[in-house]
Amino acid sequence: MGTKSVGILLFDDVEVLDFAGPFEVLSIAAFKDREDIKPFKVETVSETGEMIAARNGLKVLPSYSFENAPVFDILIIPGGPGARLTELHNDNLIEWIKQQDKSTELTTSVCTGALLLAKAGLLDGKKATTHWASYERFAELFPKVEVVKGVKFVDEGRIVTSGGISAGITMAFHLVERLVGPEEKGIAAKRMEYDLLDNT
Repeated sequence: MGTKSVGILLFDDVEVLDFAGPFEVLSIAAFKDREDIKPFKVETVSETGEMIAARNGLKVLPSYSFENAPVFDILIIPGGPGARLTELHNDNLIEWIKQQDKSTELTTSVCTGALLLAKAGLLDGKKATTHWASYERFAELFPKVEVVKGVKFVDEGRIVTSGGISAGITMAFHLVERLVGPEEKGIAAKRMEYDLLDNT
């Protein structure tokens, strides 16, 4: 495996740990026997490329806009109030996700980012999860999706969804294990002083 490009979508009122958790895990991951390359190159993208205000006011400058973003191997769609209240109704953003999915190896979501995947039609006929507080709304809005409750993440092959906020970290460690290896997952967790017990 060479280096895989990871694109994390950003928008106003995105939940901070939804994107920052996976960003940290995948950025810190390394091959146990190689120092010349890293498994993941993680970057961010927003619709305009201009600075966004994440939840509670954290300002973040994305690496790319939709217009100049490269093709990503892995796409991560976070959630938060901005996802469920605003971006769910942003046709341009939903179409971008749909088009990106045509070329990604993996398309993933954290928390209510699953609503955006579902709106793009990417979860029809699949199992998926989201934040526990959005289970009912998820099921009501998207009856073609089988909502799985009480789990950290659901892996459906090309599509991986995770529960709320900190569950995105668990999902990211799962991606490290799946794509790089269990030993590398353990090494990354140790570097982060993250306890994997009862979290995977």
